[in-house]
Amino acid sequence: MCMLFGYVVPENKTEFEVLCDKVFKIDNMIRSVRVINTKGKLEVGGMREGLAALESFKKDEMLFMELSLRVRMRHEFDEDFGPVEFSLSYRGKIIVFSFPLKGDMVLMVTSERQVDLGKVPFEILKLLRCTL
Repeated sequence: MCMLFGYVVPENKTEFEVLCDKVFKIDNMIRSVRVINTKGKLEVGGMREGLAALESFKKDEMLFMELSLRVRMRHEFDEDFGPVEFSLSYRGKIIVFSFPLKGDMVLMVTSERQVDLGKVPFEILKLLRCTL
């Protein structure tokens, strides 16, 4: 079942804002959901309401640029291994997921380390396949 299939996007929200809202609903351990453009700039999204970021705004900008570049560079091996569906970094304090979107944009999701790795990224993939 597609969660956004046939969903009417409210006039005051973009397709990506609706996507961010839907990703947050997948699991309460998701800390942030952000869409990053090809230049490494934040398009939409942010932290879950009531949570503070672990990093500064300046470090966010660096992280977004690095993530955007890494996603574009991964296309190098698509012919050999198939396209990347998502990647994750299991860090000391959080998990960072990245999902390639249309036009080399990136969906970046952070979560608590206790999140169900066998469920959450695949629920996000299902959502993306139905949406974009």
